[in-house]
Amino acid sequence: MTRTFLSRNPSVLWFLLALSLFTLGVTLMSEATGAALISTSFVKTLGKTLCLCLVALAMDLIWGYAGILSLGHMAFFALGGYMIGMWLMYARTEEIVVAAMANEALPATALEIRNGIAGQIFGVVGASELPPVWLFAHSLPLQLMLVVAVPGVLALVFGWLAFRSRVTGVYLSILTQAMTLALALWLFQNDSGLRGNNGLSGLQNIPGLGHVPQATLSMWFFWASALALGVAYVAVAWMMSGKFGSVIRAIRDDEQRVRFLGYPVEGYKLFVFTLTAIIAAIAGALYYPQAGIINPAELAPIASIYLAVWVAIGGRGRLYGAVIGAAFVSLLSSWFTGGRAPSVNLGFYTINWVDWWLVLLGLSFVLVTLFAPKGLAGLFDLAAHIRAPDRKGAPLGPDDGALMEREARK
Repeated sequence: MTRTFLSRNPSVLWFLLALSLFTLGVTLMSEATGAALISTSFVKTLGKTLCLCLVALAMDLIWGYAGILSLGHMAFFALGGYMIGMWLMYARTEEIVVAAMANEALPATALEIRNGIAGQIFGVVGASELPPVWLFAHSLPLQLMLVVAVPGVLALVFGWLAFRSRVTGVYLSILTQAMTLALALWLFQNDSGLRGNNGLSGLQNIPGLGHVPQATLSMWFFWASALALGVAYVAVAWMMSGKFGSVIRAIRDDEQRVRFLGYPVEGYKLFVFTLTAIIAAIAGALYYPQAGIINPAELAPIASIYLAVWVAIGGRGRLYGAVIGAAFVSLLSSWFTGGRAPSVNLGFYTINWVDWWLVLLGLSFVLVTLFAPKGLAGLFDLAAHIRAPDRKGAPLGPDDGALMEREARK
């Protein structure tokens, strides 16, 4: 008898149950909808963490399943934030300009309002006109389309150029990192049209909802982030459980053999690369209204390296592992770098975790890579008594962590 998707993937049900309980718990303890045991700022932190889990999910799909170590996916994450941030800043500034001009003797024309908006937004960089990239900033539907279109097209073009040239391995990682650096350097310029180093600010002020408290808005974004993570998790798990997922894992384990079997390897890789870029962009579009500001520093190559570290610590090649890694490391980072972790006085030296957090993170990555390649997700294997297949000393394939024998039974 044919087994259903959920019966073949019980981890999906467990994940959805855990996510639902977590969302319910935060809702009951928040200031807006519950007992006010959790502050609004911490609700925003949890909502941003869910967005980081979503982009980690995308990273696990491209790296853990397809075997492509991309060091540029946080660029797509930031681009999604810029696209929605343009509308948020434009619409909010329009409200302010219209209110200021309402007291004038003559009604303001559309051109005067537009010039007022441009002056308010770009006066900080010495400009007074809206750049061409802001052409659709007045329209929420169009900017939402650009959240998907801009990162998607960039990923499609970059991936097509890279994969058709059969660039793989560390060379592809370097290329994705170079793309991220080039984009960040361009955005740092004032003439990029996105306010250079100043970035976009005030994104937490949602146009038309000025009367709604921040506590309520934070819960709305928290719910939206949880929903996006749940939907993406189920969709990716379903995709990876079928023939498509088998081909993707086969490409990861032995790309040449899959090509010789007649599969369009470059097409599969391009699809996954573009899809994960779009998922990352959606995560960014949900993240930055909760963060309130975005600037080119968010595109720094180090951010994408952090993303790879999260996935590695959580457990590469397992969707729940990526989510666990992102949530664990990002929340721990907030605790250490936020000054809440107590300093350790050794007598001859005092350890301030704000200064030592990156060292601790790097050491954790090295230790996990050497001694626990399954990451935190490997703890679930121990609890469920899941062991690697016994191949009598024979290798498991080109990637020793692939567990091809077990995956072939799915």
